[in-house]
Amino acid sequence: MMQRRYLFRRFFECSLAFALLAAGAQAQTPLPGAELERLVQRIALYPDPLLAQILTAATYSDQIPEAAKWADEHHYLTGAALATAISSDHVPWDPSVQALLPFPSVLEMMAADMAWTAQLGSAVLVQKNDVLLAVQRMRHKAWDYGYLRTNAQIVVGSGLYINILSAHPDYYVVPVYDPAVVFVAPRPGFVVGTAISFGFGVTLGSAFRPWGWGGIHVAWDFGGWYIDDRLWGRTWANRATYVHPYRVTRYEAAKRVETHELIARSAKEKEEARLGHARAEEEHHHR
Repeated sequence: MMQRRYLFRRFFECSLAFALLAAGAQAQTPLPGAELERLVQRIALYPDPLLAQILTAATYSDQIPEAAKWADEHHYLTGAALATAISSDHVPWDPSVQALLPFPSVLEMMAADMAWTAQLGSAVLVQKNDVLLAVQRMRHKAWDYGYLRTNAQIVVGSGLYINILSAHPDYYVVPVYDPAVVFVAPRPGFVVGTAISFGFGVTLGSAFRPWGWGGIHVAWDFGGWYIDDRLWGRTWANRATYVHPYRVTRYEAAKRVETHELIARSAKEKEEARLGHARAEEEHHHR
């Protein structure tokens, strides 16, 4: 059993390394528009703040698997308690990756397809404006076909650029949809209002302001975004030196500690998130 686990871990590590190397080798070659559309379609309809955090975190793709594991095992913590845990455990990942820890299902999606995550991160570093334009093209398709509209959870601003914002302060919905459905013309009789589920979301209060939440704005007109009200400026050229001024303490990996019980999400909890159902955490008995 131990040997099997070791071989599985080695296989995962080699697969991850291959994905990152492949993305790095292609990073300086801009992707064509159609390829970028394919790349962003699974997140194109996410609210602007969550989209910006995902695009930013993807540029640190090597940190995603460990962060996804931590988020899964600490999912029972929310709000200020989760923010305190992130700080007290001295997690070493970039603040943009830490910002997604309240969203285990999002990190799970990114960690489950590391080739996609690494390629997305490389595209952001090399051609950020093109990535945002691809998002807009996908949003316009969903709008034109009637799938994307303002509802009780989001406010959709149409025009040259389509914004998607939360209808409630500090609440960030994670929409669930099939790209093969929402970006093509609906078949006769299909009820477009059922194509996107907005039932699952996370409430983040003032405790998460240091990670940029509450101060995120996508500037579609010039192809960038602000995190914590500061323009995010990491590129392929400065990726080794750029440090965004988040208001959180950064810790080295050696400083990491674990001060909480580890309770992974059940299969049911994971499935509910994937289906876009409202969060209904199971009762866990803490020691």
